[in-house]
Amino acid sequence: MSEARLEARGVVKGFPSAGVYLPVLREADLWIAGGEMVAILGASGVGKSTLLHVLGTIDVPEKGSVRIDGREVFALSEPERTQLRNTTIGFIFQFHHLLPEFTAVENVMMPLLIGRTSAPEARERAQRILDALGLSDRGHHRPAQLSGGEQQRVAVARALVCEPRIVLADEPTGNLDTKSSDELVSLLRKFHSEKGLTSVVVTHNERIASVCDRVLTMEDGIIKERV
Repeated sequence: MSEARLEARGVVKGFPSAGVYLPVLREADLWIAGGEMVAILGASGVGKSTLLHVLGTIDVPEKGSVRIDGREVFALSEPERTQLRNTTIGFIFQFHHLLPEFTAVENVMMPLLIGRTSAPEARERAQRILDALGLSDRGHHRPAQLSGGEQQRVAVARALVCEPRIVLADEPTGNLDTKSSDELVSLLRKFHSEKGLTSVVVTHNERIASVCDRVLTMEDGIIKERV
């Protein structure tokens, strides 16, 4: 699997709020080498999540560019961007967003089924990654039957099951206790290294920052190297 380079240049993004335009990203610049694991720290409301949404092509910037391996992603059509998200980018969110009526393995299968992988193959691949994340005996459980840490590991499995080259994680340990948080951090670092991923982790967790290759900060919608 080849490593991905991710870069943003002059990204501007804002939102209307109570009838007033609220600027969030202000000429944000970012360059991440293939295979890097980068943490982005910053107070709530400075634009970290918005940045991830733009990097992941969920939100379109008002100005600026985002490139993966030198290719401008917002020059792609919406179907092409959807395909890019499904095959190249894995998302991990603070809230796991698991579907409560489906089992763990069925939740992990979803991205593969959307990509038209056959159900037997999707189930096999989903179970394989749950095994790798220490959830071998939890695949048949629904989310309500799992602990918070287990639910978040299922969400990580879902993000990784399509073998993305880029992982974007938004406060992945935000709702976990210390033990579950430390376990998840170790798993993220392990998969990052083994799979040659390019990873961006928005976090308040210094433990995550400590295992990353580089730490950036965000302030007033601008990205800076941590001093």
